Amino acid sequence: MKTWNDLRIGLKLGVGFAVVMLATAVVAVFGRYALEGVGGQVHELVEHRQASVGKARDVKDELNIVARGVRNVALLQDAKQIDAEIERIRGCEARIAKLLDGLKAGDLDGEGSKRLDAVFGARETYTPLLTRALELATANQDAEARDMLLKQVRPAQAAYLKSLDTYVEHEVARMRASAEATEAAIARAETVMLLVALFALGCGGALGWLITRSVTRPLRSALQVTERVSAGDLSGPVPAGGRDELGVLLRSLDGMQDSLRQLVGGVRGNAESVATASAEIARGNQDLSQRTEEQAGALQQTAATMEQLGATVRQNATSAREANTLAHGASQVAAQGGAAVDEMLGSMKSITASSRQVADIVGVIDAIAFQTNILALNAAVESARAGEAGRGFAVVAGEVRTLAQRSAESARQIRTLIGQSVERIEQGAAQAERVGRTMHEVVQAIGRVNTVIETISTASAEQSDGIDQVGHAVGQMDTVTQQNAALVEESAAAAESLRMQAQQLVGAVSRFQLPQAA
Repeated sequence: MKTWNDLRIGLKLGVGFAVVMLATAVVAVFGRYALEGVGGQVHELVEHRQASVGKARDVKDELNIVARGVRNVALLQDAKQIDAEIERIRGCEARIAKLLDGLKAGDLDGEGSKRLDAVFGARETYTPLLTRALELATANQDAEARDMLLKQVRPAQAAYLKSLDTYVEHEVARMRASAEATEAAIARAETVMLLVALFALGCGGALGWLITRSVTRPLRSALQVTERVSAGDLSGPVPAGGRDELGVLLRSLDGMQDSLRQLVGGVRGNAESVATASAEIARGNQDLSQRTEEQAGALQQTAATMEQLGATVRQNATSAREANTLAHGASQVAAQGGAAVDEMLGSMKSITASSRQVADIVGVIDAIAFQTNILALNAAVESARAGEAGRGFAVVAGEVRTLAQRSAESARQIRTLIGQSVERIEQGAAQAERVGRTMHEVVQAIGRVNTVIETISTASAEQSDGIDQVGHAVGQMDTVTQQNAALVEESAAAAESLRMQAQQLVGAVSRFQLPQAA
């Protein structure tokens, strides 16, 4: 007998969806049935109860119009106005008769029929009295008509209206009862639909849990197996599953694990053979490494010699360039020394001329300032003697003294210029000192040129020795190269053995299909 776990996944999902759809269909059918019942009750409420109440209220409105007409007939004196009111009353009575016939043809229960009969009875009492009163009014018997309207028609009319109110109250009560019944039916339908929906949700949830459990547990087991295999553990068991697709997957994983065990055993044996061949290759490589080291040492010596030779050649070239540069520099230094001397001479001449001019100017300014000061003093004395009349002259004397003071200030500035001239003279002395140093550098540069020439000669001798060492190193490289050739033959034989072992390993692995390389 098949259990739930033995069913196919598609069948499980189909059962779950079928249950949910069936529950949805039940909810839909019951909802339609409930809506039809509610619709019938609403139709009854609107078409019958509300229509009956409306007609009864229309009758009452017409009676109120008749009552106003009766009042007008009793109060009016004009015959035309009375006739108009009578015509309006008769029209209302005709409409009332039509409305009452409609009420009588409606859906009535026992109490409603009884109360409607009371309305008709009141009408049968009221109508003859009204007709008689209107006939009296038409016959110009106003007093009799007025007396009959007030004493007989009005009480009959009140009874008529009261019977209508009683009928309307009954119909309104029936309408309320229908509305309450409709609300109760809606509430019952909502309750039943809610219960059915909850049942459907419960069934759907239970089936969903069962389906999820029956799918996730085998998937979890399959995931654990694949994780173990990917980690290299092939010793663990694969749990048994049902007869569905996931059970088939677990059994396939079990078979795959057995195949991997056999494959790993074969690969392990071949790997041991490869290890042996690799050991032979390693020993040969060790010998090759030793010889290669010897060859590398010789090459290093050769490289060092060549490097030294290159350095010597480069040094010779550099020395030659440096000699040329120094010679050119010595020439430039000598030229700079001559220019500096010329510049120094020009500066000294300019300073001498400036000093002479400044001395002359200072003498003139001092004389002017002295004479101006004397004149200012004399003017001040004369202005004092003149009293009030010499006040203006005293002002002029003050301005003259101010001018004398400014002249003195100019003299001080000129002395400052003289100080600057002294500084220029010191600069000239410094330039003369630089000329001396420049000439000394020229002498040193010429000495360095001689030294460089000697260095070039020595480097040429070293180049000859380096060439001899290169020849010796080349001989050693030839010997080592011959030894390496024999070692290459041994390595080739070991490589062939390793190739055969690799082919066997590929044959053991080829039973598995691998994805194409991108």
